[in-house]
Amino acid sequence: MLEPIKVSLESLNLLTLAPMLIAIVGGLIILCIDLFKENLDKTLYVMLTVLILLIDLGAVGGLNVNERGFFDVMLIDGISIVSQYLIVAGSIIFIPLSLSSKRFHEYSYPEFFALFLFMVAGFQFMVASDNLILIFVGLETASLSLYTLIALHNRRDSYEAAVKYFTMGALAAAFFAMGSAVIYALTGSIELHQVAEVLGRRVHESEVMIAILGGFVLLLVAFGFKLSLFPFHTWAPDVYQGASAALVGYMSVVPKVAAFVVSIRIFGMYLELGIGWVQNIILILALLTMTLANIMALVQEDVKRMLAYSSISHAGFILAAVALNTTDGNTSIFLYYALFMFTNLGAFAMLWISRHKTRRFDIRYDHPYQKFAGFIHIMPMGAVIMALFMLSLAGVPPFSVFWGKIYVMQAAVNAGMVWLAVAMGINSAISAYYYLKLVVYMFLKEPLKDVDIVYYNISKPLMAIIGFATLATVFAIFYVQPLVDYIYGMIAASGY
Repeated sequence: MLEPIKVSLESLNLLTLAPMLIAIVGGLIILCIDLFKENLDKTLYVMLTVLILLIDLGAVGGLNVNERGFFDVMLIDGISIVSQYLIVAGSIIFIPLSLSSKRFHEYSYPEFFALFLFMVAGFQFMVASDNLILIFVGLETASLSLYTLIALHNRRDSYEAAVKYFTMGALAAAFFAMGSAVIYALTGSIELHQVAEVLGRRVHESEVMIAILGGFVLLLVAFGFKLSLFPFHTWAPDVYQGASAALVGYMSVVPKVAAFVVSIRIFGMYLELGIGWVQNIILILALLTMTLANIMALVQEDVKRMLAYSSISHAGFILAAVALNTTDGNTSIFLYYALFMFTNLGAFAMLWISRHKTRRFDIRYDHPYQKFAGFIHIMPMGAVIMALFMLSLAGVPPFSVFWGKIYVMQAAVNAGMVWLAVAMGINSAISAYYYLKLVVYMFLKEPLKDVDIVYYNISKPLMAIIGFATLATVFAIFYVQPLVDYIYGMIAASGY
C-alpha cells in the first residue's frame, strides 16, 4: 500500500505567494463589499485599492532573494523582486487618477478596482516564476482583466479597442502555448532552469536545432504581440486611442515590465546556448521596431497616437538591451522603466485632465495637436509640466529618461556593440522632432479663437500625482546612481 505524501507548510514556503494572494484577496473583498452595500462612493474603493497595494508592496519587500516556493514553481530572484516593485508602484501611482472627474464613469464601478487587482496579481505571477504554465496563467489572468478594463470606458472606440486587443492577445497566447509545447517536446520539462540544462546537452544535434529555432520563433512572435514589436505592433495605436488616457499610460509601462521579465528569462536561456542567430534576430527586430515606430510617430496628427508609437519605439530600445544578455543590459532595462514610468504616466495624466466627452477639436481624434495650440496662455503650469515630460521622453539631459537611455547605450558599448549605441542615438534624435512638435504648439502657436476651451477641474489627488511625476522627472539625476547600484546588485545576485 502506497504511503501518503506528506507536504509541510514550511517546505511550500507560502510567503513567496503572499504578494499575489494579497492582491487577489483584496479584489474579492471589494466585490464582497459591493455585494452587501451598493452605490458606495468610488473614493472608498480607490483608498481601499491603494491600501491593498501598499500591503502588497510591503509583502514584496519581505521576500528573500533566490528562494523557491509552492512545489518550486515560484521563483523569487532579484529580477522578480525588482519587477514586482515596479508593477505595484506603478499601480499605486495609477489608481488615484480615477479621482479626476465624475464624468468618466468606469471608475464608479467596484468591478473596475477588483479587476485591476486581479490584473496586478497576474503580472506578479508572470515575473515570479520560471514555470511556463504558471507564466501562461499569469499572462492570461492579467490580459483578460485588462481587456475588460478597456471596454469599461464605454465608448465605441473602447469596444473596438478591447476587441482588437482581445484578438491579438488570443493570437499571442496561441503562439506562446505552441512554443511552450515545442520546448516540452524537446526537453520533457516546462521549468526553464531544467529546460536550459537539457537544451545545453542537445544543442549540437542537427535535428534538434530546427526544433529549437521553431520554438524560439513561436515564443518571439508571442512576445512580439505583447510588447507591440514590429511587425506585430499594428494593434497598439488603435487600442491606445480607444482606451482612456490614464489606462493607456499604465498599459505602456506595467504590462511591458512583466513581458520583458519573461523575455529575459526565455530569450536569455536561448542566448546562453551560444546560438548567434538568436541574438541577431532579436537585434534586427529591435532596430526595426525603434526606427519604424519613430518614423510613424513623425506623421501622427494626434498626441495620443504619437505617444502610442513612442512607447513602441521605447520597447524596441529595451529589446536591444535584452539581446545583450549581460548584467549591465538587464540592469538598464529596469532602470529605464523605473524612470520612464513617472514620465509616461505623467504625460498621459496631462491628456487625461484635458479629456472631453465629445471631440470638440477634431472629428477623428480626442487629442489633436491643434487642441494644445497656445496652451501656455490657457494653462501655463500645465504647459510647462507637459513640456518637461516631452523633453524627458526625448532624452534631453538632465531629465529622467535621458539617464535610462544613457545606461542602455553604455551597456551596448560595454558589450562591444558600439554600432548599436550609435543606432540608438540616431533614433533618439529622430524622436526629438515629434516630442518638440508638441512643445512648439503649446508655446509658439496662438490658441484657437473659435473654440470655447475650458480647462478643467483638476482634483487634488490628480494634482498630487502629476506633481510627483514632475518632481521624479526633474530630480531623477540625484537618485539614479543609488537606483542603479540596487538594481545591479539584485540582478547580479541572481546570476543574470
